[in-house]
Amino acid sequence: MHQHIDIDRIIGLYRTYAHDLDRVREKQRKLLAPPTSLKAQLDDIEAEITYLLLREARPETVVEIGTFHGWSTTWILQALRDNGTGHLYSYDIVDHVVGNVPGQLSTGCWTFTQGDARENLEKIPDTADFLFIDAAHSASFARWYIRELFPRIRPGIPVCVHDVFHGRRPLPFTEGAVVLRWLAEQENTYFTASRAHAPEMHDRLNDVKRTLALGHPLRDSRDNPMIFFTLR
Repeated sequence: MHQHIDIDRIIGLYRTYAHDLDRVREKQRKLLAPPTSLKAQLDDIEAEITYLLLREARPETVVEIGTFHGWSTTWILQALRDNGTGHLYSYDIVDHVVGNVPGQLSTGCWTFTQGDARENLEKIPDTADFLFIDAAHSASFARWYIRELFPRIRPGIPVCVHDVFHGRRPLPFTEGAVVLRWLAEQENTYFTASRAHAPEMHDRLNDVKRTLALGHPLRDSRDNPMIFFTLR
């Protein structure tokens, strides 16, 4: 069944998993400090929503396209660890992530493949039940995964696409523009907590976080440009 990702659902997840999220945030905070000093790409709210959706979905197979230094990878693995089930398959052209992910998080539940995902399509499991995309932000890359990857994966799974709404609307000829046009053609909805595009959502979630004692930021950046939707 197609389940919309909307503000009420997200707020409910914050309340349901507040205790676990507080604990995970502190673990992630330590990864930002020496000796790891992990470089973070995701902002707090979008990282937390990813964690919360993973907790709710309890996926057995997660696909992550684009790891860079591993901040999103560690958030995903934290969720799988808390679920007690699931395996993450990650893909990137660089392998910075390998030395950054703690062994206690990755052992037995993570497979990393170095190389362009477009050249490794056959290695991406078609059993994926959660998909995270934060790689090349070009229109051509978006057209590739819409045309080649999405049809291989069953409908109904949560999808996260990063770096869509740094501004009120995505720049022309970018990944975000292509994905949003495709969603509109599909008559599919998306959720974002982008401060530039949806400031009211951004503010509501920050208010909820403060009531749950989750308001202290992990990092200074607060753009939250990611979009979340359910694949049809």
